[in-house]
Amino acid sequence: MDKQVEISIEDLSEPLTYPAEAFTSPEYARAERDLLWPKVWQMAGRLEDIPEVGNFLTYNIMDESIIIVRTAADRLKAFYNVCPHRGRQLINTPDDVNSVRGRKPNFVCGFHGWTYSLEGRNTFVLDPQDWKGALTEERTCLSELTVDTWGGWIYINMDPDCEPLLDFLGDVARILAPFEFEKMRYKWRQWVVYPSNWKTAIEAFMEPYHVAGTHTQLLKYGEFYAYSKAYGKHGVSGFDERDPELRKAGGTSVTRAGGGKGSDPRISTYELARENYETVNYAASTETLVNAAKRLVDELPEGTSGQDVVKHWLASAKADDAARGVIWPEITPEQMSEAGLAWSLFPNQTILQGVTFALCYRVRPYGDDPNKCIFESYALERFPEGKEPKTDWVYAEPTAEKWGAVLAQDFSNMQWVQKGMKSRGFRGTLPNPHQERKVTNFHRVLSQYMGTAAPRLLK
Repeated sequence: MDKQVEISIEDLSEPLTYPAEAFTSPEYARAERDLLWPKVWQMAGRLEDIPEVGNFLTYNIMDESIIIVRTAADRLKAFYNVCPHRGRQLINTPDDVNSVRGRKPNFVCGFHGWTYSLEGRNTFVLDPQDWKGALTEERTCLSELTVDTWGGWIYINMDPDCEPLLDFLGDVARILAPFEFEKMRYKWRQWVVYPSNWKTAIEAFMEPYHVAGTHTQLLKYGEFYAYSKAYGKHGVSGFDERDPELRKAGGTSVTRAGGGKGSDPRISTYELARENYETVNYAASTETLVNAAKRLVDELPEGTSGQDVVKHWLASAKADDAARGVIWPEITPEQMSEAGLAWSLFPNQTILQGVTFALCYRVRPYGDDPNKCIFESYALERFPEGKEPKTDWVYAEPTAEKWGAVLAQDFSNMQWVQKGMKSRGFRGTLPNPHQERKVTNFHRVLSQYMGTAAPRLLK
């Protein structure tokens, strides 16, 4: 793994390539355990997972398991999930469980009964005199790590000298703040062990360049020319020349042409909204937006312009939501334009945001196997207070029945990309310099952590 001079964000506009080693090499996968995951901020859960004092959740990454616990109404703690006595996990975390959640007054080791407060302090050792005074508080407390929150998400970092979370997020936190993700709640959440490298999986959602080749059913709604932009370690993608009014609705399939391609924008707007909602597992829009779009043919005269159709649609949906207790955040057209369509937060978090909803992904290694990953997707939405559904992680095989048609189409690529990159005939990637810039930026940043060659110019 030869090193080379780092490339800059400005270099990403040039044709670049990088080798497949990061996806296929067992040695590379093992190196990530030491060089990448202990050094980055990782999204570990949502605040709604642990709403009350004593609530905890576990987060696993490769060999590490971490407990995040609410110790007070306004305070969280994060500890390595290990008893300092003999190394037993305090909370059992089997491979077939995505995350363990619960509520405890304290943590008790199931091996010898050593006990710890929610603050991580040891409160009981059986026969402590046997150690002849060697058991200090520092030797018997739980090992703590850094935890912080943003947008309703919980993040952990194993590096004691890590930069603050907001510094790590940079422009992401500023640009996405108007969406108020902290006011959204889980609608559903699913996971699967999938046969590809975690990077192969997360990169499938880093760019819309694949829409024309993978999601061909969407082409009837308009043209899809994508852009992709880097913001420090992170990046955003979207579709160029979009109507700022239509952007307010968000969603995964928005076109250049008003509410969608078609002679009657009242009909095409509804068809596009319904397509987004139903084929992306009821996550890339909301029922309110779909129902408001369905009424357009009754509420507007034939011949209404696409721009006026979209304005009426959004105003109608906003009023419908307000009537049921869901208040839209105030987001200006300029803020909506800057926010784009989908964000990739290094290393493994994706957010596709709308005004009152978000479709999100997280992908992690499955042990140190370069050919497997834990793929997770979940939907967030604003609900009337107290009306949010009760959810938990559900294991779901990667089928259209379980995930919706669009995600199933994405699954249909990931496994075969993983296999194809192992071919002697694969000479290295050729990412689109304009539409797949988030991907090359990801590898630019990854190389800095891993000490490997950065993407290089095609010659």
